[in-house]
Amino acid sequence: MVSPAPGSGLEDQLLGQVIAEERPDLEEAKNQLIVSNAKMRQELKDIEDQILYRLSSSEGNPVDDMELIKVLEASKMKAAEIQAKVRIAEQTEKDIDLTRMEYIPVAVRTQILFFCMSDLANVDPMYQYSLEWFLNIFLSGIANSERADNLKKRIANINRYLTYNLYSNICRSLFEKHKLMFAFLLCARIMMNEGKVNQSEWRYLLSGGSVPVMSENPAPDWLSDRAWRDVLALSNLPAFSSFALDFVKHLSEFRAIFDSFEPHREPLPGIWDQYLDQFQKLLVLRCLRGDKVTNAMQDFVATNLEPRFIEPQANHFAALTANLSVVFKDSNPTMPLIFVLSPGTDPAADLYKFAEEMKFSKKLSAISLGQGQGPRAEAMMRSSIERGKWVFFQNCHLAPSWMPALERLIEHINPDKVHRDFRLWLTSLPSNKFPVSILQNGSKMTIEPPRGVKANLLKSYSSLSDDFLNSCHKVMEFKCLLLSLCLFHGNALERRKFGPLGFNIPYEFTDGDLRICISQLKMFLDEYDHIPYKVLKYTAGEINYGGRVTDDWDRRCVMNILEDFYSPSVLFPEHSYSASGIYHQIQPTYDLNGYLSYIKSLPLNDMPEIFGLHDNANITFAQNETYTLLGTIVQLQPKSSSIGGQSWEEVVEDVAQIVLLKLPEPINLQQVMNKYPVLYEESMNTVLVQEVIRYNRLLQVITQTLRDLLKALKGLVVMSSQLELMAASLYNNTVPELWNAKAYPSLKPLSSWVMDLLQRVDFLQTWIDGGIPAVFWISGFFFPQAFLTGTLQNYARKSVISIDTISFDFKVMHESASELKTRPKDGCFIHGLFLEGARWDPLAFQLAESRPKELYTEMAIIWLLPTPNRKAQDQAFYLCPIYKTLTRAGTLSTTGHSTNYVIAVEIPTDQPQRHWIKRGVALICALDY
Repeated sequence: MVSPAPGSGLEDQLLGQVIAEERPDLEEAKNQLIVSNAKMRQELKDIEDQILYRLSSSEGNPVDDMELIKVLEASKMKAAEIQAKVRIAEQTEKDIDLTRMEYIPVAVRTQILFFCMSDLANVDPMYQYSLEWFLNIFLSGIANSERADNLKKRIANINRYLTYNLYSNICRSLFEKHKLMFAFLLCARIMMNEGKVNQSEWRYLLSGGSVPVMSENPAPDWLSDRAWRDVLALSNLPAFSSFALDFVKHLSEFRAIFDSFEPHREPLPGIWDQYLDQFQKLLVLRCLRGDKVTNAMQDFVATNLEPRFIEPQANHFAALTANLSVVFKDSNPTMPLIFVLSPGTDPAADLYKFAEEMKFSKKLSAISLGQGQGPRAEAMMRSSIERGKWVFFQNCHLAPSWMPALERLIEHINPDKVHRDFRLWLTSLPSNKFPVSILQNGSKMTIEPPRGVKANLLKSYSSLSDDFLNSCHKVMEFKCLLLSLCLFHGNALERRKFGPLGFNIPYEFTDGDLRICISQLKMFLDEYDHIPYKVLKYTAGEINYGGRVTDDWDRRCVMNILEDFYSPSVLFPEHSYSASGIYHQIQPTYDLNGYLSYIKSLPLNDMPEIFGLHDNANITFAQNETYTLLGTIVQLQPKSSSIGGQSWEEVVEDVAQIVLLKLPEPINLQQVMNKYPVLYEESMNTVLVQEVIRYNRLLQVITQTLRDLLKALKGLVVMSSQLELMAASLYNNTVPELWNAKAYPSLKPLSSWVMDLLQRVDFLQTWIDGGIPAVFWISGFFFPQAFLTGTLQNYARKSVISIDTISFDFKVMHESASELKTRPKDGCFIHGLFLEGARWDPLAFQLAESRPKELYTEMAIIWLLPTPNRKAQDQAFYLCPIYKTLTRAGTLSTTGHSTNYVIAVEIPTDQPQRHWIKRGVALICALDY
């Protein structure tokens, strides 16, 4: 981000404001100068006019005209006097301008802050702030920052105070996941403005790079292919040109960093530790340990801005009441106070509590918006404005059609007539229908559910009482199962952070789900003589929580987790919920305080074991957090910035030309159809032809749009908005939407996506040239479901059986792809799948635990064998779903096939199936790098 040219409108405006606040004398002197200069010019002009008048009206010889001579004499003196004054004025003006110049750093910094703030709206529609609001913070910053003896120090004080004050004011209205991003963005843009961050390195950090020439991974036993590719791509940058070679020389030292507990704080081997600055070291870390980049960013912000920018700014429930008084202090009757909710939160109770503290509980009227509530809300607001009451409108996102009316009501509040006690409180989920003007002029607070099992347990138990704990006839059983149930609730909520390893779709379970389960638990325990586990599991898992679950595999997961918490074993005081025994049952003789103090002793950060996940899940979670954060910053990138000599357009043009050069010609469809005609006994011919048609269509779209874009960059055709979006994607190393619409699902960045596309086309070409392959690369299919159906169809036609009585039997093979030279008599061999959450052990020939830091491993070849009337296998198998990409959720298309789920296969294991279900184990066709 390069700040706009000095003297840009905003910067001038800000500079004027600073000077007016800091040096009113100068501003006054400058204004007086302007006035007196104008006055002197006027006097000079008057004299000139007089002379001209005399000259034109004088008769006879002008030398004899005494009056004229007097006027000339006077004007000469006056002109000299004025000239002297003008010289002084010019000098004064220079002095003033020099002093003004000294204040420019404040204007520059403030302008950077303003653009960082105004860009946030691209991240979330609720992040809107007005220039007016910003200027208030700016002026209070100048007024409240520390004075100093010399100007340089004073300017540093203003900038320090301003930057932090703006940051903490904005943090109140940011969700947790965006706070570090905002701090990092502020820090990076301030440093870019000082020339301390190189643009092409910045681009690499955000979106990676492309590998010019692939070379052999030097340490496949610990270095993932993804990391090696990133190292090669990094060597494209001028500062890192010898990095890949050095990396191979210092393998053991780099391995030590890779294995370190704090890799972001380890010194780099060779010359690199001295040679690279802190920002450049982030790029090395991005290659080796993406999961630690967020930690390194925190260190980076702490060093280059200040440590307080990364201290937690609380906006969870505990801090809400404290926050309310802060926000209330800064508010006024014409400024709405807005709670931005995240699902599963509700600030109503806290607001009522705060109203009581402020002696306003009798003067608070609330309404939950929805259909038909508009007129009621309007009447309530009008009467409250006159009488000075508080109004609380909940769930604005549910009344989008009434929002314009609310906007008008707020605009028409007359500051002179409104009662000074009136306040308007609003709650809304993020929504792009929420009026921008309300957001810009209101005071916003985000509210989030507590993070972590411990915080969730505390929240669940702090709403209970001792009377309630003892209110059930079976007190001991009730207390034990209640702890179990609250742990299950925390478990279900917190699994979401692990993405697809937790659940395919992130569900918004709420406190209401837990409350209904608690009351049912009490009711069933009171009504039955024994404990009805089956009924408890069914109502909790299938109905209360299961009612939200839309994915069958997630339902399987919820029911299996519930098994751990609703079972007879949890009634024993020594029962452990996790391997280490940190989460365990406690003596049911404890009262509420006993339970609360046990909960407070739990670790702050959850260990994956409580979820039944492998320790690697934390790495996956941290990596996803890093890439999401970087992806968010990508959305905030301005279009125009030059990269060490290369402009934005040149970068885009380079990328477009490289891709065009690599793309093959479309495959000749007619030849394929002649060589592989439609045959009754060979459905694979049809599958091949359909695949060729799909890939050809994609290749044509890519070629066409790239040519259009190159023309548009040269100015030969108009740059449409679609082409502009495409150019931005090429610049950010992501796949353009124009191509995605015609392509197979994929999460790869652009450079890997192109390589992957070439391999897929190559797979088809090999098939066309060499006949139907012995082993199919399942990831190479555009539509693998058609290929599976074709395999079943071949068998059905050969054996003359109805296709709907046939399903696959699964055999994992010992041989590798190169050893299998011929197709099996029935069915097919498939390869190219990756296991996530577990690995395949070729010696024990079954599923095994992942090795540390190995997130994905290759799966052996599987033989899909069509079998008529197949019975489900016994328990020595894990039924494992196959997905096309790592985002496992997918929508059903018109054909009734999911866009992402392919089929489930049975994999041998000696562990109970539940173990792998909780691990979230799945097979994936294509990874995201």
